[in-house]
Amino acid sequence: MGFTITVQELKQRLDKGDKIVLVDVREPWEYATAKIEGAILIPLATVPQSLDKLDRNAEIVCHCHHGMRSADATAFLHQQGFTSVKNLVGGIDAWSIHIDQKVARY
Repeated sequence: MGFTITVQELKQRLDKGDKIVLVDVREPWEYATAKIEGAILIPLATVPQSLDKLDRNAEIVCHCHHGMRSADATAFLHQQGFTSVKNLVGGIDAWSIHIDQKVARY
């Protein structure tokens, strides 16, 4: 099973009403510029001390601007025993291009 999910797959899952915890690992200024509705902000540098904010059994999708920082966060969470974590391929930039053009690109 892969540790990635495309923006199209995520949109389908959200539209179906699947319970997915969206974790945005960008910086606060980036989150203020553009965000996916319902995402919680946990900047990458703060992920290690924020583990108690996350349910180990929840399905989690991490995202950032293009998918690099969130790939690091996804790998880290797997190492910490989170079993269902995926990285959003292309990040919020891909979400803006392919899913919701109202989300600002930067």
